[in-house]
Amino acid sequence: MLVARLLELDAAGALTTAHVRAGAQVGGVSVRTVWRWLEAARTEGRMERGRRARLELSDQAWEVLAQAGGNVAALHRHLKEAGGEVPSLASLHRVVRRDLQAGRVLPDRVVLRREREEQQTRQALTDLALASPRQGDAAKEAAFRLPGSVSMVASAAPPSQESGAAAGVTLPAGAQLVRTSAVRAVAEAVGQAMAVQGAVCVFGDPGRGKTTAVRMALGEVPAGWKVTWVPVPVRPSVAGMRRALFDALALPGRFPHTSALADAAVAGALGEARVLVVDETQRLPVPCLEYLQSLCDHPGTRITLVLCGAGSERALARLPQLASRIGAWQEVPRLAGAEAADVVTGFHPLWRTVPAPDLTWIDQSCAHGTFRTWAALTAHLQNALLTTADAAVDRALLGRLFQRVAPPL
Repeated sequence: MLVARLLELDAAGALTTAHVRAGAQVGGVSVRTVWRWLEAARTEGRMERGRRARLELSDQAWEVLAQAGGNVAALHRHLKEAGGEVPSLASLHRVVRRDLQAGRVLPDRVVLRREREEQQTRQALTDLALASPRQGDAAKEAAFRLPGSVSMVASAAPPSQESGAAAGVTLPAGAQLVRTSAVRAVAEAVGQAMAVQGAVCVFGDPGRGKTTAVRMALGEVPAGWKVTWVPVPVRPSVAGMRRALFDALALPGRFPHTSALADAAVAGALGEARVLVVDETQRLPVPCLEYLQSLCDHPGTRITLVLCGAGSERALARLPQLASRIGAWQEVPRLAGAEAADVVTGFHPLWRTVPAPDLTWIDQSCAHGTFRTWAALTAHLQNALLTTADAAVDRALLGRLFQRVAPPL
């Protein structure tokens, strides 16, 4: 109220130092403080007291604190050695006590050490992983033996499989892409959309392989076509989508300072035949979807729009104008029970050593037809066989690995 009244006097040209001194006396503060309040109100438009920044500790700092057995002084020394601005020891004590009272749990040192060792082991396995073989080199490949007398020989991929990995797809060591029925359906839907320069929506539950299927479908586009993947920003806005598209197209120069110039640059780049893939479409609010619709409706663009994501079909239902332009709604279903065994044995040679009844049991007990779960289970099984002497692929080992890939209930 004091600052508002002083601003009124200032706007009327009647503010004097006597008013400021009287205000300082009423507020119980110094004259300099009142002048500072007035300056903040003029420049920042706020008339309330500014809030002090809340001191927070990073996860790395909490890990250091756990390794030190909860010794805050040791954490303070670590932060000083790391350099930069370091809060006082008393402030650190206050922050740690505040967060612990709020429910933060200090990790156990033994658990942290075990997790760090497992992470180092996984990184070592990744560093030692051999690159995928080239086609025609299958005869030159050597067999390698895992503990537990599990012998595997990498072989050339049959016609229904893709050797190596598509760009942007990360696979466990020794794994290869498999062209499933869902992948073939996605490729057909995308191809039909490209033929008419339309739009396609690829949807399905998380982990079913939607993004991988799209990447495989666009692995070899016809001559004259380009593929651009547009990342969806966190909490996207139209301005953020416009900037993400500008960057994804790798347009020259700096990002324009007005939306009109940016839209003109984007529309000009989309004048050639191009597939525009928007993954995680379910994050987009209606204004961002309207922006994508405007690109499709622009008379100078030649794009095929691929909208992909778990729940993308529900997001498009919020904008019927864009949903009506979708030429194909392609769902990526779960792997059927009969298909799962054939797919995973083609995905990684490790599963060829597992009996078919056990593969069915794994799918029913843990994977449930979700390809991402099968990939995670493959990596965990590889690590277990490479790090545990005389390990055997049996239901006891697999049951323990289920607990790592399944979330706690």
